[in-house]
Amino acid sequence: MAPKVLISDKLSAAAVDVFKSRGVEVDYLPDLGKDKDKLLAAIDQYDGLAIRSATKVTEKVIAAAHRLKVVGRAGIGVDNVDIAAASARGVIVMNTPFGNSITTAEHAIAMMFAVARKIAAADASTQAGKWEKSKFMGVEITSKTLGLIGCGNIGSIVAERAIGLKMRVIAFDPFLSPERALDLGVEKVDLDTLFARADVISLHTPLTDKTRNIIDAAAIDKMRDGVMLINCARGGLVDETALRAGLDSGKVGGAGVDVFIEEPARENVLFGAPNLVCTPHLGASTNEAQENVALQVAEQMADYLVNGAVSNALNMPSITAEEAPRLTPFVKLAEQLGSFAGQLTETGLTGIRLEYEGDVAEMNTRALTAAALTGVLQPLLQTVNMVSAPVMARERGISVEEVKRPRQGAYETYIRLTVQTERQERSVAGTVFADGKPRIIQVKGINMEAELGAHMLYVTNEDKPGFIGHLGTVLGEAGVNIATFNLGRTAEGEDAICLVEVDGAVGDAVIGRIEALPHVKQVKPLQF
Repeated sequence: MAPKVLISDKLSAAAVDVFKSRGVEVDYLPDLGKDKDKLLAAIDQYDGLAIRSATKVTEKVIAAAHRLKVVGRAGIGVDNVDIAAASARGVIVMNTPFGNSITTAEHAIAMMFAVARKIAAADASTQAGKWEKSKFMGVEITSKTLGLIGCGNIGSIVAERAIGLKMRVIAFDPFLSPERALDLGVEKVDLDTLFARADVISLHTPLTDKTRNIIDAAAIDKMRDGVMLINCARGGLVDETALRAGLDSGKVGGAGVDVFIEEPARENVLFGAPNLVCTPHLGASTNEAQENVALQVAEQMADYLVNGAVSNALNMPSITAEEAPRLTPFVKLAEQLGSFAGQLTETGLTGIRLEYEGDVAEMNTRALTAAALTGVLQPLLQTVNMVSAPVMARERGISVEEVKRPRQGAYETYIRLTVQTERQERSVAGTVFADGKPRIIQVKGINMEAELGAHMLYVTNEDKPGFIGHLGTVLGEAGVNIATFNLGRTAEGEDAICLVEVDGAVGDAVIGRIEALPHVKQVKPLQF
């Protein structure tokens, strides 16, 4: 029986043609995603679900979809898909991360011009017959400094366009290497420097715990008087109340906002503010972009349903059926090593080196390297996957090196990942034991053995008597239960590392108490 796909949101007709040409049955019901009950009643008929942003693929929808094998999002963001629930049911979630990059970048540039020349207000006034020429004095873009928060795929396109407009471009992006910045013609700076120097600030970063409200009242206070803000990335990057206050006071000279914390934005604190240009999340709304993402999602879904090929999956490695049994544990190990290093990296990445020793060196190291890069980049780029991670690393000028060699050390096989930053190198190594579970075997040259759980504490300290007791006391008094406790040191009385698995997330207050303990150098909560 031919696989069957439901398209529940408005999608280009080209997607329907692609499915049919590949032997996939397709039902195009573009309004079904807006009706939860009808979607729940219909979803069990389909092997695939193609969506945009209107359809909410909740845990309830996934539970009702017994045939469902793949969800394809025509676009980047998958906030409307419960990826954890999909993974638990074995449903692949795909997106199309690169199909609308140019369109979104062009919208940011258009918003910048609209704000600088007060286009929207001048249009409304002129069409009302007022002819208020002196009221709409604008500013030139030429020779102004554009500050980019995020300089990945979309941000780099904005940089290229802005340089063509004779703007100076500075960028804050932890993953942007100095070499990549040089290639783009932008100057890499820290966030406070960007705030202090930029005439225009444009956001091009995902919404994560680290980037939420990256523009708040304190940030606005650090900016130049009259700064212009452009957000065509994600609602939640900007504190809307703080931005309104900045616009009202004149500290912010103008703003272009395409995305909001709550959408559709029927009411918003920003509405009515001076020199504000708003659009209803139009960043990807061009005929070309819609055609691109529709074609891409249809081709990816058809490839999987017909041939079993996996592309741009957010929750599944790109591994063939023949490789899977042997490779899968090492994919998990590589991603955990990357995540371990990525969560501990706070300065700009310049390079990543992966050393494969023993049997693992003969495996599909391309998949393993992609898994490791996914882990490294995931903390800041939450939608990264094994397909997009190598591309994103290249875009940011991060060099990736693979070293393969036969067994030399005590372990039959292992992977060592080294992260190179502008300040230092940090390495972590691991292997897979006979039980199929990944283990950490070395951190920063210190030998130790640890299995990574969902919630971990990473502590670096001086090897002095009493440390373990003090740490246990702090956790016990806070009601934090210890699952496993692992130690390693360079030598007696010297540098030591402690990896503690706990049964739940540890709050900032407890982290602060641990940091205050004698001989503690660094404390970092990790999640896997």
